Amino acid sequence: MASLKELKGRINSVKSTQKITKAKQMVAAAKLRKAQAAAESARPYAARLAEVMGSLASKITVSENSPKLLAGTGSDKVHLLVVANSDKGLCGAFNSNIVKAARVKARELEAQGKTVLFYLVGRKGRAALRREFPKQIAHMFDTTDVRDPGFNEAERIADELVAMYEAGKFDVAHLFYSKFRSALLQEPTDQQIIPVPAPKAVVSGDAVTEYEPEEEEILAALLPRYLRTQIFGALLENAASEQGASMTAMDNATRNAGDLIQKLTIQYNRSRQAAITTELIEIIAGAEAL
Repeated sequence: MASLKELKGRINSVKSTQKITKAKQMVAAAKLRKAQAAAESARPYAARLAEVMGSLASKITVSENSPKLLAGTGSDKVHLLVVANSDKGLCGAFNSNIVKAARVKARELEAQGKTVLFYLVGRKGRAALRREFPKQIAHMFDTTDVRDPGFNEAERIADELVAMYEAGKFDVAHLFYSKFRSALLQEPTDQQIIPVPAPKAVVSGDAVTEYEPEEEEILAALLPRYLRTQIFGALLENAASEQGASMTAMDNATRNAGDLIQKLTIQYNRSRQAAITTELIEIIAGAEAL
């Protein structure tokens, strides 16, 4: 049984930890409001761009002469999995859920005879994937010096992916990130980004839209922007998901610390009472001996 001094030390230690988790919970809650607003504000732009892309795509016939980002390479042998994680921990299962989704997809593709490569964004999750797929890491995009990954990072990632694609290093690219639903729910998402899936055409009644220049020329210019927008949206969704997961994890940790403090306090009081009782018995026994 632990001594009174040890129990008191444990109580003080847990109280110190509880102060830290409570502070981190409050910080995550403050950051979540900003990150959630950014993610939600980006969704309408992405949706509208998809509508324009769908309208353009419906007016052309995809062929080998179409933009490569839309037509593809003609093969689906090599798949690149772009796994977007954060650089920080203390956010529950946020990073591990994304890694798990990518790992499951990789095994499915390998079972189909496909070659799988990885493009890793963020520091967390690297160790697990490098341990399981040591020879399949094609590139690691570093964001450790970036406070909040934004459009500049999305643009750099998109440009690197396009360069790799045009160099023939892969045929299909999938983006893995966590879509923000609420502070309690973040959904690991697998989205094909290269070649860009043909967006659904939007039905606009009897209206006729004429494009200048030609639809295929506009589409070729919009495809890289569409790719950057999809990656930027994923980074924003990840940021909101990370803060939501962190807030929930720190809240749970704070509650667990409170429960542990209560149990240790009860144990401390019982041990103290037992020590006092034992001391009184010894005093009484000594008095009787006299």
